[in-house]
This record gives sequence, structure tokens and C-alpha cells, in this order.
Amino acid sequence: MEAVLVINADLGPLHRVTVQHAVRMLCRRVAEIHEAEPDRVIGVFPMPRVVRLVRFVVTRWRFNSGPAWSRAGVLRRDDRCCAYCGSPASTIDHILPRSRGGRNTWRNTTAACYACNQRKGDRTPAEASMPLRREPVNPGWAALGGR
Repeated sequence: MEAVLVINADLGPLHRVTVQHAVRMLCRRVAEIHEAEPDRVIGVFPMPRVVRLVRFVVTRWRFNSGPAWSRAGVLRRDDRCCAYCGSPASTIDHILPRSRGGRNTWRNTTAACYACNQRKGDRTPAEASMPLRREPVNPGWAALGGR
């Protein structure tokens, strides 16, 4: 399936959408064709490659603090790879356990396989003699594939 780039009214890139979504945007007149495929049409519209929004959309929020924390985001950030042994991860682990005041933050959570998560238990990595293979970081929008 082909993706169509959506650009803001000031020509700044926003995200990608499906061709069907782009055509719906054209029908609702919230976007115009900025660049099209030569000699290809969908109904009355040329096949869009790039659509430009008619009105400017403020996007400051995308560049301020980054995406909000989520379990799915932690797994995506860490490529579903255990931070302790490198095997496929299906759970998240709190580096400073929640029972000791650890919070759900990007820097306090990491992807972990079930076995390592159970082995570490309610201890810090140092107490469990389980060093992290990589330090957790605050991801940007691009790292999570966000729009």
C-alpha cells in the first residue's frame, strides 16, 4: 500500500497517510494536491504523492517533551529486546521497583523477558547482579513512529 505525505500549509512535513485517507481529505477539502503521480487517477483526482493542508495546523506539542510513557512505547523503543539477556521481551521492568517509589517513566522502565523480570523481582539491577545492556532513554516522536 502506498503512503501519501501530508504537509502543513507552511510546507512542513507532518506525517504519512494511506491513499484512501488522502482522497478523503481531498473530498472534505481540508487538503489540496501538492504533488501527484503522472497519468494515474483515482476518480476525479490525480493519484496524490503529497497533499498540503489548506489551513495551518499548530504542531508545537510534537516537539516539546516527546511522547507520553506507555508500556507499548517501552517495548517499541527497546525493539522488544530484553535489556538484561537480549532475548525477545514481552514485559516491562521497573529499574527502581514500584514498591520502592519507582515510577512509570521512560528512564525507569525497560523491556524484559518474563524470566529476567521474575528473576530480578523487587530488586534493583545492582542488587540482583543483572546489569543493563543499555540505558533507557526518553524517545523522540520519530523513534516511536509517532505521527
